[in-house]
Amino acid sequence: MSRRPEVSLGMGLATATIVYTIYNRGLPSHTDIRAGKPGDETLEATRKQNAWMAAATVGGISLIAKDPTVFIFGGLSVVALDWLTRVNNWTNPLTGTVMENPFSTSAPSEAPMDSADNYDYANVSAIR
Repeated sequence: MSRRPEVSLGMGLATATIVYTIYNRGLPSHTDIRAGKPGDETLEATRKQNAWMAAATVGGISLIAKDPTVFIFGGLSVVALDWLTRVNNWTNPLTGTVMENPFSTSAPSEAPMDSADNYDYANVSAIR
């Protein structure tokens, strides 16, 4: 049962605003997340908690409203904010590059360095 477009659009935007508020109040700002250590496990647990809370809120509002626009707007908001939070958590603040998922259990994509390699920072400029 779809509502009139102007009502449906307003409800969808209101649901997206609720999702934004859940992420805004439950997590530090994206600037603070990006400046912190990459792959912070506490931040990852909080992100998951907020994602479930936002998804449950979107699902509940969608079931009450019986309108697919509410579900679409709310669901896209959850996906976008969750992705943005993940990328900021995985970004190295010193290099600005996104590291591999620190929480995956798969094997690393590169071969590990053996003990004979030189780990000092004297040759960093030669690598670039």
